[in-house]
Amino acid sequence: MFLRKSGQLCCELLLLTLVCIVVPVSAHDGPEHDHEHAPPKRVADEVIHKPTARPDRIVLTWTGTPATSQSVTWRTDTSVRKAFGEVAIAGDGPKFVSKSRSVDATTTDFESNLGPARYHSVTFDDLAPSTKYAYRVGDGVNWSPWMHFTTASEGPKPFKFVYFGDAQNSLYEHWTRVVREAYADAPRAAFFLHAGDLVNRAESDAEWGEWFHAGSHIHTTIPCIATPGNHEYAKRIELKPSGIGRVLTGHWRPTFSLPQNGPETLEETVYWIDYQGVRIIALNSNEQIGPQKEWLAEVLADNPNRWTIVTFHHPIYSSKQGRDNPQLRAEWKPLFDKYKVDMVLQGHDHTYARSRLISEKNLPTGVAARSDEGGTIYVVSVSGPKMYDLGRQPFMRRAAEDTQLYQIISINDDKLLYEARTATGRLYDAFTLTKNDDGINRLEEQIPDTPERRREEMPE
Repeated sequence: MFLRKSGQLCCELLLLTLVCIVVPVSAHDGPEHDHEHAPPKRVADEVIHKPTARPDRIVLTWTGTPATSQSVTWRTDTSVRKAFGEVAIAGDGPKFVSKSRSVDATTTDFESNLGPARYHSVTFDDLAPSTKYAYRVGDGVNWSPWMHFTTASEGPKPFKFVYFGDAQNSLYEHWTRVVREAYADAPRAAFFLHAGDLVNRAESDAEWGEWFHAGSHIHTTIPCIATPGNHEYAKRIELKPSGIGRVLTGHWRPTFSLPQNGPETLEETVYWIDYQGVRIIALNSNEQIGPQKEWLAEVLADNPNRWTIVTFHHPIYSSKQGRDNPQLRAEWKPLFDKYKVDMVLQGHDHTYARSRLISEKNLPTGVAARSDEGGTIYVVSVSGPKMYDLGRQPFMRRAAEDTQLYQIISINDDKLLYEARTATGRLYDAFTLTKNDDGINRLEEQIPDTPERRREEMPE
């Protein structure tokens, strides 16, 4: 018995010893492995951004009234011939699906520089105000996930939105963190507003793909208001009647379903949206500046809302000498003054600059009056990594160079709170506008006690 146990113990020890002996063997030993590793290869754009039958590039927008409608667009490959959207009032459990209704999509064939695709759009109408809905899009087999949106209230109600200047360059590498930081800061934002130059090369499908990748699911749950910048205009051989030699990218209208209440030929680039007591007006600063003036006057004159915010790409007041836009100032600013526009949100200059209240009493060169009452706040901002030099312009109240930012604007009855935050979420600029019964704003500065970010003053 003892010998049997002894022998068994010896065998077990021998096996344990064999298991514990580790002989290092290199996978590269021998002459057949005598080579260096091949360098990694970049995945081709055609592979990264190739559409499939499963919906991608999903984005919420509005073509109608935000209280009772919601539009959505998405992309697939060309195998999808008929597409749908489904919508239902969102429930706490999965049974809401049984009460969903289907809406046929409008489909557009599109040929990008990376190949063919199909874009689809639906508008869900007859919705209930102030209600959370679940929706999905697809072809009946290949579906997106169920996602949420919330309709606006019928009348004024507190809300906030986020405003971005140019994203434009290195969207995948550098804009991703900004838009996601903004979402983390304002996850219940009513919409994200983009003041042009969403991409750098208007016809680059890869850049549009990067813009969507950066925003990811955010675009599917928070509606987008966008106006085209000069980089959404592509250089073409043929000249337009206007003679500018550039045309709006073919990506714009398939990608975004926007209101068609603007001037003829400028639909979906010039439009207005009323949201809970605020009129948002998008203008196109790239072409037909004069013809937009008459339309703008009508939209401002027939405006029942307490607050009015205008957005376009090229600034009325530039943050850099030599980049001024006197035609815009001559055509549009008198209307901003006359109808007491509250804020103008712009991009293009790749810096940050925010004015005091500017009214018709200022000099035409843009020297701001120092009064804290009456007039319009003008903002230029940048959210992407492309940066320009900043001039020292007299209209500026707060400015920054080499700084990526997003702006959160909150509106509650007669107060508007503005916060500009850096890419890391740090508060950089802030103020409150308080509107009196005559529609005149009083400005209360709330600038943080930190120095301005100027290149010559920033540490290496």
